[in-house]
Amino acid sequence: MRAAEDLLARYRPEQVSMERIAAAAGVGKGTLFHRFGSRMGLMTALMEERALALRDQVETGPPPLGPGAPPRERLLAFLDAVCDVVARNKGLLAALGHAAGTHRPQRPEGEPDHPVYDAWHGHVSALIERERPDLDAPMVAHMLLAAFASPYLMGSLERGESERVAVTLRRLAVAVLDAAP
Repeated sequence: MRAAEDLLARYRPEQVSMERIAAAAGVGKGTLFHRFGSRMGLMTALMEERALALRDQVETGPPPLGPGAPPRERLLAFLDAVCDVVARNKGLLAALGHAAGTHRPQRPEGEPDHPVYDAWHGHVSALIERERPDLDAPMVAHMLLAAFASPYLMGSLERGESERVAVTLRRLAVAVLDAAP
């Protein structure tokens, strides 16, 4: 996985093949396919690794990201943290998008297609539900997180505008939470 990270930091996602990753890691291509199943499997494993640190902060870290803060504060802190993770991993996310476009992995029955997104969505939805039970929390969560799938937003992050993105996303979330029922 470290070899894939290094290559993604230096090359465009479509230039980072399983063959290239295997060569950089000093293993056979078959080893990668045996371990990860596909390029998409490898890219997903890398993103899941990144998301683990965020999950740990959400579950056991200090407030406002971790337990103990009001739902609104936790939501805004979480959106900031997701923005930070996405900004620091643009190449990986682009590679995930490229891998998804070239291969759809077969996952075991009941396993989510996008475990990172599913976890983020569940957390955001739960916080919105606690703050505003009258809202369609799952839909609002999808809408807030959909911003991170936007090519325009990714372009802003690539230009180093992560603070602008984070501020705008926070304002959007506050506007939704403060909207009249």
